[in-house]
Amino acid sequence: MNLPPRLPPFDQEVARRFLESAVPSSGLPQYLGLRTTLVEPGRLRVEMAADAKLLTRFGNLHGGVLAALCDHALGLVCYPHMQAGQWAATTEFKLNLLAPVSSGNKVIAEARIVAMTRSTAVVRIDVENHGRTCGAAQGTVLIMQPQPPEVP
Repeated sequence: MNLPPRLPPFDQEVARRFLESAVPSSGLPQYLGLRTTLVEPGRLRVEMAADAKLLTRFGNLHGGVLAALCDHALGLVCYPHMQAGQWAATTEFKLNLLAPVSSGNKVIAEARIVAMTRSTAVVRIDVENHGRTCGAAQGTVLIMQPQPPEVP
C-alpha cells in the first residue's frame, strides 16, 4: 500500500492564488497557455491546449512543450508546502514520451510529491491526453532559501 508522504504544512492561501490566477501572467507558461486547475496537499494539475503553433511538422505536439509542461508542474506543486520567499529550482527530471499528442487536444499534467524535505523534493508527473497516458516524468527540485539583500 502506498501511503502519502509526510509533507510540510499546506498553505491554502497559496493554493487559492494559484487557482484564481490559473493562467500565468508572463514567460513560457503564459505563451504555452498553462492553466492550474487543481491544487491539493502534495498534488497539482496543470492543463493546456495542444495549439497548432506548438506542433511539429508531423502534426504532433513537440516533446519540448511536454517537457516545459512537466517542468512547470514539477516546481509549482511544491510552493503551497514552502515558506514565503523560498523558491523551487529544478535540478533534474526525466520524461518518457509515451504517445503522440495531436492539435486541438487538451493535455493534462498531474504532479504528485513523492518526498519532500526542507531542502529538496522529488515529484512524479503523469501526462495524459484524451484519457490516454502520453508522458511520465519524475524530477527533483532544490528548495532555495530567500537571499538577503546585498549591502553595498
